[in-house]
Amino acid sequence: MSVLDVEASFARIHFSENVQRVLVTGATGFIGQRLVRTLISNGHQVLVLSRNPGSARRIFDGKVECISNMQELSRTCRLDMIINLAGARILGWRWTVKRQEILRQSRVNLTETIVGWIAHAQTKPRLFLSASAIGYYGIQGQGDVASIGEDGKSQPIFMSQLCQAWEAAAHKASEHGVAVRCMRFGVVLGRLGALPMMTLPIKLGLGGRLGSGAQWFSWIHIDDLLRGIAYLASQLQQHGANLRAVDTYNFVAPEATSQLQFSRIAADILHRPCFMATPGLPLRLLLGEQADLLLEGQRVVPRRLLAIGFDFLYPDIRSALQNLLSKPKS
Repeated sequence: MSVLDVEASFARIHFSENVQRVLVTGATGFIGQRLVRTLISNGHQVLVLSRNPGSARRIFDGKVECISNMQELSRTCRLDMIINLAGARILGWRWTVKRQEILRQSRVNLTETIVGWIAHAQTKPRLFLSASAIGYYGIQGQGDVASIGEDGKSQPIFMSQLCQAWEAAAHKASEHGVAVRCMRFGVVLGRLGALPMMTLPIKLGLGGRLGSGAQWFSWIHIDDLLRGIAYLASQLQQHGANLRAVDTYNFVAPEATSQLQFSRIAADILHRPCFMATPGLPLRLLLGEQADLLLEGQRVVPRRLLAIGFDFLYPDIRSALQNLLSKPKS
């Protein structure tokens, strides 16, 4: 994708008619960088919370303000919106007690710190958009074809409990008159992020079934995720007091697929074979409970986004992969 194509894609995502002052956490990550550049392209003022403010300034060519902690913000600082994407990487290190605590601190503790600042701010932001994950729903038994909407139940496993605590921390912002929207992300597909790792075995001719291959895979194209965030922001501007103080949205495409079907479609687009089988037991021995992220899944649907009129550009996995796996234009 050329620079002009990227800039055009940012311009197609619209947050507000009025210039907004927006705080973004997790801004230097895969999703955060795209989000911040979209906001800048829309003409909004962006404040970035980053452990490395100097690096963040360089990433965004000096077009953002940067702070390293919320204590640097005065009570008189005006923010129209906060978008909270921060969180240490879930997949990778085994979930030891120490690692679980790092994951909690980077999500729950940071969210509590943000809400603590909101409590003392003289002018409250109108909207707090806070990330969560479909891990909230735990795992869905293989062979279970039921769709899971936003009213789906949580489970007593680590990933679900982490998301529950994360969302509960965000909800407290509503006590200060701020509209709260928790966004449960599925696997976000883009040219960066998880997709290159997922398709590497396929490109090497080693694609195929992971475990049973029947596990549900709920995903969303990065462009639809950004458009969805903007859509929620615009809904508040349009409908204001008529909206609920706290609400939750599944950020997934309408069409869930199976892991094996994902591999087959990606292999077809890449003109590679898809016949390998990777047993699940070695992954469970290596990763422990974390292996559930790869070997189990959920058939999650975006009922509330669809109910408020959001239109997906990439509702099915083939159209999304066709877009992302095609060679970028020079």
